[in-house]
Amino acid sequence: MTLSFKKTFALLLLLLGLVALPLPSYAGDLFAKDVKDKDSKEKDSKDKTKKDEDESPDARDTFKFLSLFSDVLERTRADYVDSVTDEKLIESALNGMLSSLDPHSGYLNRKNFQEMQTQTRGEFGGLGIEVTMEDNIVKVVSPIDDTPAAKAGLQPGDLITHIDDHPVTELTLSEAVDRMRGPPNTKIKLTVRRGGLSGKPFDVSLTRAIIRIKSVKYEVKEDSIGYVRITTFNEQTQTALDAALEDIDHKLGKKLVGYVVDLRNNPGGLLEQAISVSSTFLASGVPVVSTRGRHPEDNQVFLSKGGDQGHGRPMIVMINGGSASASEIVSGALQDHRGIEPDILVQPAKVEEIKANGKSLREADLRGALTNEQAKKDKNAKPSKEEPAPETLPGVDQDKKDKDKDKDKGSQNDDDVEENLFTEVPPGKEKPFDYQLARALDLLRGISLYEKRLNGPKPDKTEQDSVHDTPLPDSPSP
Repeated sequence: MTLSFKKTFALLLLLLGLVALPLPSYAGDLFAKDVKDKDSKEKDSKDKTKKDEDESPDARDTFKFLSLFSDVLERTRADYVDSVTDEKLIESALNGMLSSLDPHSGYLNRKNFQEMQTQTRGEFGGLGIEVTMEDNIVKVVSPIDDTPAAKAGLQPGDLITHIDDHPVTELTLSEAVDRMRGPPNTKIKLTVRRGGLSGKPFDVSLTRAIIRIKSVKYEVKEDSIGYVRITTFNEQTQTALDAALEDIDHKLGKKLVGYVVDLRNNPGGLLEQAISVSSTFLASGVPVVSTRGRHPEDNQVFLSKGGDQGHGRPMIVMINGGSASASEIVSGALQDHRGIEPDILVQPAKVEEIKANGKSLREADLRGALTNEQAKKDKNAKPSKEEPAPETLPGVDQDKKDKDKDKDKGSQNDDDVEENLFTEVPPGKEKPFDYQLARALDLLRGISLYEKRLNGPKPDKTEQDSVHDTPLPDSPSP
């Protein structure tokens, strides 16, 4: 009996154990199911919220306009009178979208982006030759010193008829320039005629080299004034400006009375170069420009560094309607801190940010603002002194007639330079008189004379009396 009870009790425990074993697993399944149901509810809630957001009026409008864009794209691609690629349509649409926001924004395809990088770097692989196009023939304006073109003996007036045996008559000027450019140390063959199209053709083999764009040109004016023209703000500008000022100072020494900085038709360039150029003529630590963006972290104030290399000498900055962006920053900063009517400044410039991904947006992500408070209010600010060009200048009328004649002949006569320098005076033409520069030089001389008289030694009373008692020339004696 006892043995039977023990067996029965052991069997009961075994059965209970077998029943109890699945319980933890079952309980775990219940817990997991509860968590899963909870997560599922949260996910459904988030999906519903996202769906509600997607179905908001703004989102619905966006989808509606994207659908409209798709319809127009498809209709244009299918029915437009000429065949057109999707790439052209979409790139044009992107550029139109951005340029409609302001004139400083746009879309850059890979080719345009590379060209912009060439401009900002200030160097490229090429021949170093200024060219124009006349009667569908590429004409040499001037070879740049110490470049492959100059070393090969190319001369102003030479006609380039073929590039690597390809006739230039089948190319635009821009296409011809693109063919002459290329990686350094690569070969190119030009077929040239000298003395006009009747000249005997000959081939010139050249090896491309690194060509640096000259963004700074300078000369001494009237044996006392340093004239500096800055054509663009690229990576080479500050280095070239330092060299120009050093050479001017070496040539003139104590005779140097001041500078004329010519920024006319300068379309701008790199912000850091604009700040650096401004710093060249300013004391260290003064605000040059600030940037204000959509987000607070984009706001910055840029201060001048270094010191005034002009040593406080008077200067005149020349700008016109073609001066933009970095040119406005420089002229505004100098006008503000050099004491020339600081309440009138040029219009604040746009600061563009480039997304370097091969294909890029050129957006006005940041807006440049000059440091003077009045500049922030004045949307149509003016230079301190305006000198409009007279209606007629020596040589200008004939130059205009010649250009009109070229248009009638259908010739392509927009000057280009193999390194993108701008040739202001076509070969063989009389250089027009620069009235604005002449007025700037007159004004600078006047400022210099005034400062000399203001800071010079004062005459004593005896000298003053003798001056007053001396009759003026050609005036009757008392």
